Amino acid sequence: MDRLPWARFHWMVVLGLGTAWILDGLEIQLVASAGFQKTLDMSSTEVGLTGTIYLIGQVVGALFFGRLTDTLGRKRLFVITLAIYLIGSGVAGFAWNVWWLWIWRFIAGLGIGGEYTAINSAIDELIPAKYRGRVDIAINGTYWFGAMIGAFANIFLLDPKLVSENWGWRIGFFVGPVLGLLIIWLRRHIPESPRWMVTHGKGEEAERIVSEIEHSVEERGVKLSPVDESKAMLIKAKENLPWSVLKEVFFKKYPRRTFLGVTMMVTQSFLYNAIFFTYILVLKNFYGLSGSTAEKFFFPFAVGNLLGPLLLGHLFDTIGRRKMIFGTYLLSGSILLLSAFLFRADSLTATTQTLLWCGSFFFASAGASSAYLTVSEIFPLEVRGQAISYFFSIGQVVGAFGPTIYGALIGDGTDRTPLFWGYILGACVMIFGGLVAWFFGVNAEGQSLEDVADPLSKVSDDPPLEPARA
Repeated sequence: MDRLPWARFHWMVVLGLGTAWILDGLEIQLVASAGFQKTLDMSSTEVGLTGTIYLIGQVVGALFFGRLTDTLGRKRLFVITLAIYLIGSGVAGFAWNVWWLWIWRFIAGLGIGGEYTAINSAIDELIPAKYRGRVDIAINGTYWFGAMIGAFANIFLLDPKLVSENWGWRIGFFVGPVLGLLIIWLRRHIPESPRWMVTHGKGEEAERIVSEIEHSVEERGVKLSPVDESKAMLIKAKENLPWSVLKEVFFKKYPRRTFLGVTMMVTQSFLYNAIFFTYILVLKNFYGLSGSTAEKFFFPFAVGNLLGPLLLGHLFDTIGRRKMIFGTYLLSGSILLLSAFLFRADSLTATTQTLLWCGSFFFASAGASSAYLTVSEIFPLEVRGQAISYFFSIGQVVGAFGPTIYGALIGDGTDRTPLFWGYILGACVMIFGGLVAWFFGVNAEGQSLEDVADPLSKVSDDPPLEPARA
């Protein structure tokens, strides 16, 4: 798989699997708009709780489906989790009371949380090593494209002059499922990961899938290089790994990598949740913007977050993982540090404050996306889905405190000092994450996943009679 050139098959993988983050960004933005508040007679606290319930659903979904992803396979789970999201989001659009909305928002969160584990695992195992970094980072960054779609849709759907208040937000909840129906059709044509199949005793099927992909490439006149048989290894399938094996992998075999993964997930989650969920309050309380005007500042903020992974992603494959993670985290934290002092000195306007956020998150977005890439590729194949689920969940739980802390620091906008120290904290958190990546990071660029971490099912390096090519 790693010796293949970029082909139509890989575009199918990107389009079919790389949409989970678009849907997540769309969902967050639709809920943040709170268009359902008046229809369902909800308080501001209940609106906030709606978002929290969705995030809790993501954590539960990641933990539950993460283990199933490693046990039942990537393909089966990325179809099931998308179907759960489709049902959860679609039915939420028919909510007639708060409890009905909360139940189905939780279910939609379950699906998206499961998507994170199944999709990251499948992408890294299907994309050639020399493209793996840029593809994974770019796909994770498309969350902001989904958020922009949601924000743009809200301009029309939440305008009572165009759409009834009772129907605008409901139609918004149907946007994701409509996109999802198209995506689930495309995913039917994406094969199971040959790597996963080999470690689960399905070597012949894995060989057939790889041969079909090779044939589709050779039909375009591309001559593939011979398989490097020195990379062959003998695999003995293992099913249902006990928890004791997971404990050994994370805390005895790869403790440094565990520390790296947890740190990257926690730092990026804390910063994003802290700033993203409170930037409207900052613009309103400190710069005197109205709610509708402040909403317009979301688009440049989102554009900066989207462009970072798209423009910087390829550098993670060329300059390297450790250097780029360190650089993006450091630059993000440094710009936020600068903005903190300018903010305290009252030297910024709403526009210049937003520009500094854009600059900081241009780098932070690429760094945050690389957190998912890092956790996905530095652990053995058999526990990849679970590694993503555990570290993602830890990051979400810690990051959930960010909006609460920063909301309290913002207050009524009369005193800038508390938020100044909040920005200092956020900057230091990112810089710390970059330093951890520099000292504990893994130079995985251009390497096969099996070179980065041996499969647990590996018996020896002695090549079998017919070495698998996955």
